[in-house]
Amino acid sequence: MSQKKRVHVWITGRVQGVFFRAYTRDAARSFNVGGWVRNLPDGRVEAVFEGEAPAVEAMVEWCRTGSPLSRVDDVRVVEEPFEGKFSGFEIRYGR
Repeated sequence: MSQKKRVHVWITGRVQGVFFRAYTRDAARSFNVGGWVRNLPDGRVEAVFEGEAPAVEAMVEWCRTGSPLSRVDDVRVVEEPFEGKFSGFEIRYGR
């Protein structure tokens, strides 16, 4: 039986204005991970990833490098109860 996982992550560094969200969306879709990503007013990027545990872990590892123009200084990861409510992965805008 496969194990499902959900994590909430906050990425710090040069992660806005470098297509970080678009690359995150594309990576999440390639790993078949659901959830969302958005910019925060303080310059960080926030995301939620849900899916098969190995795929979610791969997304967290991807965040440690990020998009080609980004510079990731820190990735904070909080594991949360799996909800299974995402049918895909989206970029969120606004608050």
